[in-house]
Amino acid sequence: MEIKILGTGCPKCKTLEKLTREVVEQNGIDATVIKVEDIYQIMKYGVMTTPAMVVDEKVVIKGRIPSLEEIKQVLTK
Repeated sequence: MEIKILGTGCPKCKTLEKLTREVVEQNGIDATVIKVEDIYQIMKYGVMTTPAMVVDEKVVIKGRIPSLEEIKQVLTK
């Protein structure tokens, strides 16, 4: 699984990346977490508000910081 965290480096984007890495590690999820900060790459996903999470090229969360439990549900379904 490939997880991309879209964000230009703001505190919310960094928080989403940190939480996502925690969930992946704590649950033994086989995934690669990539931070995407380039605004043109972010716009290719149609995301206008960050942070956002893309799982296997599908935008699953955007514009907010989800709870650890919500991230876990998104990554394990």
